[in-house]
Amino acid sequence: MQKLASKFIEVMRDCSHISKNGKNDFHGYKYATSADVLERVNASLVAHGIASIATPELLNVVDVTTAKGNVEHLATVRMDITLIDKESGEVLSIGGIGSGQDGGDKAVMKAQTAAIKYAYMLSLSISTGDDPEADRRTDEGADSAAVHQSVATVGKAKMHRANIGRSALTCCDCGLQITEKVQKFSERRYGRALCMDCQHRAQGIA
Repeated sequence: MQKLASKFIEVMRDCSHISKNGKNDFHGYKYATSADVLERVNASLVAHGIASIATPELLNVVDVTTAKGNVEHLATVRMDITLIDKESGEVLSIGGIGSGQDGGDKAVMKAQTAAIKYAYMLSLSISTGDDPEADRRTDEGADSAAVHQSVATVGKAKMHRANIGRSALTCCDCGLQITEKVQKFSERRYGRALCMDCQHRAQGIA
């Protein structure tokens, strides 16, 4: 797979960094949008003669009740992307998982959008300028989600252990300490207390 690997390295170089042009007005943080990620990646793939075929798989759909009593759908999707070099015919498969929540019929679409975005961000090692050593305010504004999920999980576990015995608000999904403002917003939106990263995964931010 030498030919495709060589081209894939060039795509990684083209997409090494994507700016955060999206903004969450409520919390005031910025994030790299799906549109920006897909536009940059697709342009590079086409330029290097690599075709892409995305195949979604719906893993789960559950109903969740918000604090206001509204029922919304929470969908989780796995996206498998097959990359094909038009010259050599060599094939490479990458994948990602995303979640999306919506009160109408858009939960699955949000999940698909998040899954394909993070499949590319993880596989191409795309940076958005996040600093893993930053303080909690910066971390809450980081669009890390599934891209750094395994690393973030370890970090959260350590932070949670350090907070044992304190009277602190914690995320229902991962146990990370959260602020009262984040807790109140999350309970209004999702019906449970979630940290920013878990809210990202629940919402399927695009």
